[in-house]
Amino acid sequence: MNKNTTLKSVLVALALTVPLACGGIANAQDAVNLRMTIWSAAEAHLKLFNEIAAGFKKDHPNVTVTFESLPFDTYTTALTTQIAGGNAPDMAWIFETAAYDFVNSGALYPLTDTLKATQGYNLDEVSTTATERWQKDGTLYAYPFSTSPFAVFVNNDLIKTAGAKTPAELIAAGEWTWDNAIATASAVGQKGKGGLIVRDFNYQIWQNLTSIWNGFGAAPWSADGKTCTMTEKPMVDALTFIHDAIFNKKAIPGPGENVDFFAGNAAMTITQISRASLLPKDKPFSWDLVPLPKGPAGDYALIGQAGIGVMQSGKNAKTAAEFVAYMTNPENSAKLSQFFPSARKSLLNAEVLKKTNPLLSKEQIDKVVIAGIATGKVIPGHTGFAQIQQIVRSGLDAVWRSDADVAGALKTICGQIGPLLKR
Repeated sequence: MNKNTTLKSVLVALALTVPLACGGIANAQDAVNLRMTIWSAAEAHLKLFNEIAAGFKKDHPNVTVTFESLPFDTYTTALTTQIAGGNAPDMAWIFETAAYDFVNSGALYPLTDTLKATQGYNLDEVSTTATERWQKDGTLYAYPFSTSPFAVFVNNDLIKTAGAKTPAELIAAGEWTWDNAIATASAVGQKGKGGLIVRDFNYQIWQNLTSIWNGFGAAPWSADGKTCTMTEKPMVDALTFIHDAIFNKKAIPGPGENVDFFAGNAAMTITQISRASLLPKDKPFSWDLVPLPKGPAGDYALIGQAGIGVMQSGKNAKTAAEFVAYMTNPENSAKLSQFFPSARKSLLNAEVLKKTNPLLSKEQIDKVVIAGIATGKVIPGHTGFAQIQQIVRSGLDAVWRSDADVAGALKTICGQIGPLLKR
């Protein structure tokens, strides 16, 4: 695939070549092999997915479901490459940033009728806020199986060794702010360990910095998606703050520094609760889970979403839709909520989440998970996001230098993506 080919163009081309009548059920005696691409290769996640697939097979003995893990940082590119090459999976885990492109392109098989027809499914209890990005003209094209707030995992041992205040201490004093969070991270960083890790950012996936800049009231573009707002004061202030934390305070590892919080090498990491599966079982450290710090714009929360979609081009799209209905029914949604908080209202309570998340305390579930889902904004996405993401990533390279002109770099970025936002 040409490197300049955008996700949107690939999906639109695919949609134009896929007859809408495709996807019939195979004969009962025929073996049906369904493949689903996912970003996670975590043992605990795969174990749960395979258990759900085994349960589906009990009532569908001719159907086998396998899960293909693709690297997180190149996931969407790898998925669209498969699609363009005629090797589309039957089902795919879709990031919230790419949702608009997948839904609007016609590449996805409609799910509403299948979900409503599934006994006991109760689609009406799924939050309409959670489904907004995944539907078009009243039809759901991907199910938001994970609506997960970003939070801060904490290594209390490293922080105490550095003589700094833990987030729990700062929260108790009403002082859990970004300034104080960076002060704690800096204290650990100065001792030779990692301070704060924005997981999966790695100076590439810049949208994960939303977990910081939303606290400054910043956004990459306007609410209607048509105007670049990266030159406005909130974003300039936020990225200047991040730049200072990296290059002056040593609170955030710099470019090229790979530090793993879950290996015990950093004070804090911003990520979603699904990553709790990475907490060490051998030689564990004292850890905590707390909300994102308060920013200059006040308290806030951020949500990451993932949808499961069925590819319209699949030979067994109807059977794949039936598997999605099974995978996301109330019973299996409760199991998945151990890692991927559900959009089902009946599952968003401490009693249910405590059963599936035994590592988390009731307070962590209430104040981090439930409160985060209730008040959080979803990571920004946009039509043509793959192209926009690449331009912004390249433009931000000028920010990740000790002598950066932050405002100048952001002005250049807006000049480049402005025309794309208005398309």
